[in-house]
Amino acid sequence: MMLVYLDESTLTEYLAPGFRDNSFCCISLTEESWHPTSDTTNVDYWLNWRAVVSAIWVLSSIVIASILIWKYEGSHHHQEEEEIGSQGRRVGTLYDDESWRPCLNGIHPAWLLAFRVASFSILLALLIVDIRMEGTANLYYYTDWTLMLVTIYFALGSLLSIYGCRQISSKKVSSDEIEFRSTDVHPSNDSESHQNIAQKIAGFWGYLFQIIYQINAGAVVLTDCVFWFIILPFLAIKDYDLSFVLFAVHSANAILFLGDTALNSLRFPWFRIAYFLIWTAIYVIFQWLIHAIVALRWPYPFLDLSSPRAPFWYLGVTLLHFPCYAMFPLIMRLKGFLFTRWFQSYHSME
Repeated sequence: MMLVYLDESTLTEYLAPGFRDNSFCCISLTEESWHPTSDTTNVDYWLNWRAVVSAIWVLSSIVIASILIWKYEGSHHHQEEEEIGSQGRRVGTLYDDESWRPCLNGIHPAWLLAFRVASFSILLALLIVDIRMEGTANLYYYTDWTLMLVTIYFALGSLLSIYGCRQISSKKVSSDEIEFRSTDVHPSNDSESHQNIAQKIAGFWGYLFQIIYQINAGAVVLTDCVFWFIILPFLAIKDYDLSFVLFAVHSANAILFLGDTALNSLRFPWFRIAYFLIWTAIYVIFQWLIHAIVALRWPYPFLDLSSPRAPFWYLGVTLLHFPCYAMFPLIMRLKGFLFTRWFQSYHSME
């Protein structure tokens, strides 16, 4: 994605502008920071074919995402979900207990709660250290947006896990009821009361949690793959001094997120790539608005609309979302393949 720009000044700009001359320095370079070739506050910068075509790619992704959301998550679908009963489930349906129930019936939800609280604490500490050492300007980068979103995921997940544990402790949901749906797809009439509890549709916070989960799945793969497979090999060749914080930011988020994926019961409906596309589009539009007001350097070179290659970069990055997002369903399938062989108590997410 960035091979054309892999020079020292570009990498300085990409990884962190304020990291030079810092005791927690990630890269020690004396090159001047990369700057846009034109004044971004000038009207002519935006009123040209490059900006128009690039905007078309971004807006097209928003339109496609909106169509997917309307088609699969419109209000009429939620009304139909409530009438499904024991006949099955629609794509994207989330049951109330799936946000806090482990995928192994023998594991108490309190263990998932403990993992989420620990993960939230680690990521929050990492985020605070990152901001403290490098300043709030670091929040200008997509990597830190992703880190913040993963932190929010674990914070909300911890609250939902607390809710689930309270449900169990108050006897509103028993262990048998939690395991009921995964072991009896077509329940008998004698189990009707269990079915009504176990198949309760999730509310707003449950669906928000599911959406954040799927945004993170694509964003974590996108940011970490770019760093580990493109940026880091180049830095290793140049013998740059890389800090612990830089490694931690690009590894802890993925490790902890994969750990939660291994434990949780969340499904992965494909159409929610729509939210991943919208998430990145919001970041790009945010950058456009900032640069239209203030003449700042771009956080990533391929965002600069003064380059004749800008429309191709915008198209390429848009298309890159699809393989990045597609990697996670493969991880989910691998999880199912291994867990069905390793654990008898595993219930499939398919």
